[in-house]
Amino acid sequence: MQTTNTGDQMATRAVLTLVLIVFAVASVVAQVSIGFGPQIGLYKAQDADGFRVMGGAALRLKFSQALGVEGSINYREEQFVNGAVDVKSWPVMVTGLLYPIPIVYGAIGAGWYNTTIDYKIPPTLLGSAIALGSETKQQFGWHFGGGVELPLGSVGKLVGDIRYVFLNYNFKSFPGSNDVNSNFYVITAGILFGL
Repeated sequence: MQTTNTGDQMATRAVLTLVLIVFAVASVVAQVSIGFGPQIGLYKAQDADGFRVMGGAALRLKFSQALGVEGSINYREEQFVNGAVDVKSWPVMVTGLLYPIPIVYGAIGAGWYNTTIDYKIPPTLLGSAIALGSETKQQFGWHFGGGVELPLGSVGKLVGDIRYVFLNYNFKSFPGSNDVNSNFYVITAGILFGL
């Protein structure tokens, strides 16, 4: 009989714990603000051949007036060494957001860059580009920055920020590209529609 009583007590405790967890999660979810929408950015790596535009989408969760998190995916393409190295990547980033005041935030996070690098002799030398090879790899990068989040009435929010990304592509396969710096600044703008 003691084992049944102890078993009943354990089952009751387990059910009560589960109920408390469900209520705690429900109250947190009820307070979370969720926004999803497109974003566009202007960026240039330190040693890249010029400024480029990237596009993508972001999902932002705001847990309180002071804390949030953003997940985003973008497409970017850039060239280095006068067009001899062409880089295409799909960065998937996760960013923690800290709001010192409701419309201004600081950002810090990490990104995973699925990257294809094409090496070639540019067309300016021989009339048409000559492919020398390519490689696909995954790179990990860190970023930090800050921005503003302005309400658009009941539609959602207009967001804009600037971030600095630490990213080392390490172009080993192409002569003269060992010292190329691929860290970059990116200025983004987007609209987050409330979900």
